[in-house]
Amino acid sequence: MERQTPPFFHRGPAPLARLGFFAVLSVLLMVLDARFRYAEPLRQVLALAAYPIQQLATAPVTAYADLSEFLASRAALQRENAALREERLKRAPDLLTLEALKAENAELRKALGARPSAPQEAIFAEVVYAGRDPFARTVMVDKGSQQGVQLGQPVIDSGGVLGQVTRVHPLLAEVTLVIDKDHPVPVQVVRNGLRGIVYGSGDGATLELRYMATNADVEVGDVLVTSGIDEVYPAGLPVARIAQVERDAALSFAKIVCEPSANVNRHRQVLVLNRAVQVPPPPEDAKPAGRKTVTGKRSRRNQ
Repeated sequence: MERQTPPFFHRGPAPLARLGFFAVLSVLLMVLDARFRYAEPLRQVLALAAYPIQQLATAPVTAYADLSEFLASRAALQRENAALREERLKRAPDLLTLEALKAENAELRKALGARPSAPQEAIFAEVVYAGRDPFARTVMVDKGSQQGVQLGQPVIDSGGVLGQVTRVHPLLAEVTLVIDKDHPVPVQVVRNGLRGIVYGSGDGATLELRYMATNADVEVGDVLVTSGIDEVYPAGLPVARIAQVERDAALSFAKIVCEPSANVNRHRQVLVLNRAVQVPPPPEDAKPAGRKTVTGKRSRRNQ
């Protein structure tokens, strides 16, 4: 009778079978998360748990920046202070005129019965680090849902429109920059009021004003501001300046390259604005007149 050595270890499925199972499971989880956002609560918890580690990792950079700012020479600060005083004195007449125009505008709105413009509130934030995705132009700021940041809010810096909040965590928020190739911004040419849409060109530094006819009235140096028709960005915020216009008679649209007004690659302090005021729905009498007739015909057929 032949004796066999009893197995000490139980062998499971083959390695190739296990690899195939986990690969299919990974693809399934990614599809479910992309379509139904099932993993969003887990992502929020992990982001909250990783926040102390992120702060610890960025602590040396923050400490170096704070130390450099602290060690700035007193003479340079005094010169800057004097220049700011001089600039403030030069702008004093303009500020006084602006206050008078605001008061006059308020009186005119009151006389005409127009709705007063809502004041823009903002949340001050600082950029913590850039996004890790090489195919998306994003940054993370140090304010989240606990500080009142909401999805879709516009973000600006001292130069102009910087981007839009696209993901919110409890203590952090992700901002997609205007130079992202999939981020459209409705704009308007200041010189003539012509409207259009700018997208990121994909090079991480410039924008493109797309879908403009070759004979469109745009020139190098034109300033583009937000038009406000998307109900996201308030109207009148600087977005870009046209740097290059290429017109080809064989093409339907011109190639227009723009330089962003915001410091998209050098920003540190930003402002998160409230979304633009929602436009009221059209009145009942503005609906097409033909719709009532069609409804009447249908009701007669049903009778």
